[in-house]
Amino acid sequence: MHPDTHLPLHHLRSAELQRRASEFRLCRQPRRSPREALRVRLGWALVEVGLHVLPNRRGLPAPSTPRTA
Repeated sequence: MHPDTHLPLHHLRSAELQRRASEFRLCRQPRRSPREALRVRLGWALVEVGLHVLPNRRGLPAPSTPRTA
């Protein structure tokens, strides 16, 4: 194949792959309302605060039974 034909074919294939990737992203990402996004951020902030509040347990022996939720 002549070298001048490779570049246009590459551009066509690249554009097709980018289009398919953007369609896939649009299908996979659920749209969140601003209220739901705020709830998610607040939830993760509370998790982070809870992790900072927990005592450092490195010096304590491991419990004999595993902790469950």
